[in-house]
Amino acid sequence: MIFAFIWALTQAFRWRPVVRTVVQENLPRDDKLPGVDVFICTADPTKEPVVEVMNTVLSAMALDYPAEKLAVYLSDDGGAAVTLYAIKEACEFAKSWIPFCRKYEIKTRCPEAYFSLLGDAERLLWSKEFKAEEENIKVNYQFFKRNVEKAAEVEASVRSDRPPYVEVIFDTKNNEGVEDKSKMPLLVYVSRERRPSRPHLFKAGALNSLLRVSGIMSNAPYVLVLDCDMYCNDPSSAKQAMCFHLDHKLSSSLSYIQYPQIFYNVSKNDIYDGQARSAYKTKYQGMDGINGTVCAGTGYYLKKKALYGRPNHEDEFLDDPEKNFGLSSKFITSLKAQNGNNVVNGRENLSDATLEEANNLASCTYEENTKWGKEIGYSYECLLESTFTGYLLHCKGWKSVYLYPKRPCFLGCTTIDMKDALVQLMKWASGLVQVGFSRFSPLTYGVSRMSLLQSMCYGYFAFTHFFSIACLLYGIVPQLCFLFGIPLYPKVTDLWFAAFATVFVSSFAQHLYEVLSSGGSIRTCWNEQRIWMIKSVTACLFGCLDVLMKWIGVARASFRLTNKAIDQEKLEKYEKGKFDFQGAKMFMVPLSLLVLLNLGCFIGGVKGLISGRNIEEMFGQGALSLYILVLSVPILEGLVPKMSK
Repeated sequence: MIFAFIWALTQAFRWRPVVRTVVQENLPRDDKLPGVDVFICTADPTKEPVVEVMNTVLSAMALDYPAEKLAVYLSDDGGAAVTLYAIKEACEFAKSWIPFCRKYEIKTRCPEAYFSLLGDAERLLWSKEFKAEEENIKVNYQFFKRNVEKAAEVEASVRSDRPPYVEVIFDTKNNEGVEDKSKMPLLVYVSRERRPSRPHLFKAGALNSLLRVSGIMSNAPYVLVLDCDMYCNDPSSAKQAMCFHLDHKLSSSLSYIQYPQIFYNVSKNDIYDGQARSAYKTKYQGMDGINGTVCAGTGYYLKKKALYGRPNHEDEFLDDPEKNFGLSSKFITSLKAQNGNNVVNGRENLSDATLEEANNLASCTYEENTKWGKEIGYSYECLLESTFTGYLLHCKGWKSVYLYPKRPCFLGCTTIDMKDALVQLMKWASGLVQVGFSRFSPLTYGVSRMSLLQSMCYGYFAFTHFFSIACLLYGIVPQLCFLFGIPLYPKVTDLWFAAFATVFVSSFAQHLYEVLSSGGSIRTCWNEQRIWMIKSVTACLFGCLDVLMKWIGVARASFRLTNKAIDQEKLEKYEKGKFDFQGAKMFMVPLSLLVLLNLGCFIGGVKGLISGRNIEEMFGQGALSLYILVLSVPILEGLVPKMSK
């Protein structure tokens, strides 16, 4: 019943898949383009290496977009001194890096990526002048990197009790008299107030603070949201997004343009399915044809107005602005200016009074008795703030677009061990299941506010983790029955057996077709089958249990930050295609028990067949047990050294 229910929901993805391209030549001149703010969020320099965060900042500053129309904001939720120091050092390095990229039309504008194997193609057949300038830039980058890494070794602690702090790192006033290629965008550091006695509100709180702070500084109508490890790989991403936001046929109801999350460190085998092929190459394109896809949390260009109202009713909360948006007259003025298409010029507003007001907007108490996090801004109802907020935007009538260009616009770092992969999935599973059983459930709340097909897609994401229950049953009951000679399926000679076999084979064949048609291989298909089974009985199961424990009051909501620091030993294992179970003890308990149970029952069942049981009756269970056993080989390999130890 669970399999049939989720299978029915997946049909919505196949109804009207869409693939899009853009023609940037149709855009207006640079001086006619709207402003774009870039929001980058970081929380802990020990789990999110500071050099990696600064590379993301540098790549955003170097976007192919008019400098006077671009602003980059870094939210430091850890309040770490090393992050503030690093962004100042990054700003100094940017003064030579950005002109170099523009002069030679470099596409890989993340310096770490450019000076690695990823940038080799751009360093061929250049002049001696280029080589000399590049060498100088490389020396500057190594100096910057070394300084930041030394600072991180000395001081990388997080301050959980601190006042708000906003600092302008680079003011666009400094661009006066500078040639266009050397101009830099506005760069701002924001550390919102954090008190142990006040709710933290996690990433949604950080993004809402950035919305307010940016409103009184640059006040751009659009925002690019990036994870701190997801750097800009194609500087034209902003202009590609504007092809949709400025299209008069779409713009009135268009909320955001979502790009896929693609990872530069995915190995050839991709044993943990880090590329998430099924989502980004199949399901997201399927949703794009029915009014818009899920918001992935990073790599999307959002219209700010969409967070403040419904299509063609964006000013509905401005009737009583102080009650809805808070008591900041400057922020309310910026909202009114945006609704009147009269964007405030940030260069005239970065006074001491503006910074003082920015600190007020980033305080813990500012949102009290307002509609922030409820009906305005990013929602606080779910820890998956962007995904849930995107869902609510679709419920309000907004649409979205999914763009998968040939050159990845954003590249990130995927998890390379079992623990981090499962912890990340458990966080997603818990958040999505919680939405599925809340008053915002896609199959009740959503279906009355959006199309049936779109609500089915959201229903799939909310309920797909109940595969864990079905897989748990299929991992226990048939095996025990096989051991004790109890037949569950029709005889292999029975016509009804053909029905079971057809469902199994056709399901596998459809998966194989989708993998091959999206550029994958047979090995990719097999790896996806295996990791799907592993994740179903571990992370998905624990995600469902997490929701149950929160519901009965045993556990409370907590934000699990994925570790983005790369361990060399783990990286070597990952590239060789070997599973790394280190640190994943909690997840290994059900997985190990199921694998050992299946192995024992298979051996016992085969002995029973040899001793005279009816092979025709037991063939289905034997084949299922053998299939699971073959999938479990890497897990058994991981268990053998542990048992011998």
